Amino acid sequence: MGAVRRFDPQEALRPALRSIPAYAALEDLDAVARQYGVDPATVVKVDGNENPYGPSPKALEALRGDYQPHRYGDAGQRRLRAAISRYLDVPAESVVCGSGSDEIIDLLFRLFIGEGDRIVTASPTFGMYAFDAALHGGEVVDVPLLEGWAFDFEGLEAAARESKAVFIPSPNNPTGNTVPVALVERLLGTGALVVLDEAYIEFSHTLSLARRAATEPGLVVLRTLSKWGGLAGLRFGYGVMHPQVADLLMRTKQPYNINAAAEAAALASFEDTAILDERARTLATERERISAALAGLGWLHPYPSEAVFVLLRLGREGQRIEGKAVRDSLRKRGIFPRFFDTPRLRDHIRISIGTPEQNDRVIAAFREIGEEQARG
Repeated sequence: MGAVRRFDPQEALRPALRSIPAYAALEDLDAVARQYGVDPATVVKVDGNENPYGPSPKALEALRGDYQPHRYGDAGQRRLRAAISRYLDVPAESVVCGSGSDEIIDLLFRLFIGEGDRIVTASPTFGMYAFDAALHGGEVVDVPLLEGWAFDFEGLEAAARESKAVFIPSPNNPTGNTVPVALVERLLGTGALVVLDEAYIEFSHTLSLARRAATEPGLVVLRTLSKWGGLAGLRFGYGVMHPQVADLLMRTKQPYNINAAAEAAALASFEDTAILDERARTLATERERISAALAGLGWLHPYPSEAVFVLLRLGREGQRIEGKAVRDSLRKRGIFPRFFDTPRLRDHIRISIGTPEQNDRVIAAFREIGEEQARG
């Protein structure tokens, strides 16, 4: 018998993962509330781009019903794919559902990105793309947004020609601007897979490219019910893509990746689109109202947004105010925004759009902070 050996997880770990940090997810609301001495029940949570109105009435009714959680679901996702087919007017075979659109992102990496393969991003952007690249051994080629958060057409096209895939949200998170169709066309001509993340498209005036994705092998459009559908906690997203690509994802995904509660709520949501669309219009109207009100305070500069959030630059002309300090001041007032500790965003704060009452509290809190600054 050979010498006794013990399994060493650090030694066995893939070298590329030995220094990978955990994904920077949202902090726990209750823990942060205790830290700042506020009642969690009174917090206005504007850090996660969640829908303040929650699920649709039919989705809530479905969740109260008997969706048979003791049974395995349909691995072929037939009912879900048919519902999305009707909703978007795309072939059912071009749809793949996931446990959040994050799972679709991970599946695309699993299929197409190996050790040393390059992907292109345009920072500041959604952090999941770089996270998945690290998990799968890919390299990120970042083409930063230009002044005013404009997309660098030439830089992105050049990078895409040397890469396997391009991942861009439209509207972009956290800047709120959409990707011009002309840029998508140029990227599709590079031979790279173009992944357009439309998580916030229902709050935008920009037309979705989902139908185009169903006929274009090089284009994948991601969608989710976390924002428009108010189902962030149930984790349901999907991708629209050419049927050949969809077939690859269906063959490599986990068989029962959609839980019974998420399936029931998602199916009901697609039967309640009128209410969800009405809520999206309300949030878009509130987005414009809160942007105008905050701009009127003089020390906040909201960027135009087509999402369910607004990115704010802090400070008057020639002045730089640290976002972390403003975040802490807001938290003490029971307002929880999102701060990004990166060089280009350290003097910025992102706020999700809430109900009118919640937005009034956000405006009042920023006004108080501005008055404190004026008093010195």
